[in-house]
Amino acid sequence: MKPSPKPAGISRRQLLTGAAAVAAAAPLGGCDSLADNEHIGDAVQRIEQTLSMRVQRLLIGRGALAREFEIKDLSPQFKVNGTDKPGGDDYQRLLDTGFSNWRLVVDGKVRNPLSLSIADLKSLPPRTQITRHDCVEGWSAIGQWTGVPLSRVIDLAGPTADARYVVFHCADQYEQASDGNGQYYESIDLVDAYHPQTILAYGMNGKDLTVGHGAPLRLRVERQLGYKHAKYVMRVEVVDSFARIGRGHGGFWPDRGYEWYAGI
Repeated sequence: MKPSPKPAGISRRQLLTGAAAVAAAAPLGGCDSLADNEHIGDAVQRIEQTLSMRVQRLLIGRGALAREFEIKDLSPQFKVNGTDKPGGDDYQRLLDTGFSNWRLVVDGKVRNPLSLSIADLKSLPPRTQITRHDCVEGWSAIGQWTGVPLSRVIDLAGPTADARYVVFHCADQYEQASDGNGQYYESIDLVDAYHPQTILAYGMNGKDLTVGHGAPLRLRVERQLGYKHAKYVMRVEVVDSFARIGRGHGGFWPDRGYEWYAGI
């Protein structure tokens, strides 16, 4: 039987680039072991997502920056998406006191667990960036964000040698799920956690965050789609695996079929 001809329009360089990407994905350092997954389908999905992540990082580099804009480029309106205010008495009490009693817990695979107030976070060297928020629903908006680099907070906590991911536990109960997994959470790996544009933002457009945009603290991970930018962050947990958190896929929406790695 004659071998199939090489598809038209694919150069030798493109084929070599594809082979390099596959080779780069082979160690699968960014996903959990297959033993941690209950179903082969989950394992295949993890491999596909890891391949996508590695290809992107191979082509544009781990430290490549998302485009930054100027004040004149700010969108006149920045849509509030998802939860516009967490329900429950606990969040309302925090809101009533201007978040004076709020604390960010940083724990898990760290040597020095932290409990930080907004004042503590604002005392750390800040970063301000004007970036475009791209939603999976198809809309975009440009906003200015001010906060502390996530890397600074992680370094203060001192990650242990087996740390691999950072999980963001949020105040909003996004749905009343029958399995009890309706609490919003998200996660990123340490590569994205240490990216210079990944910040824990307490300010937007020169003011404190509004409730609709995630007060008192939200994640900005600028090289991923909007659903990764967790709002109402209450706890930052450094882990070696997210298989035992939520439904095991690394986030509220990934647990419901979205991609865990949402790179753009």
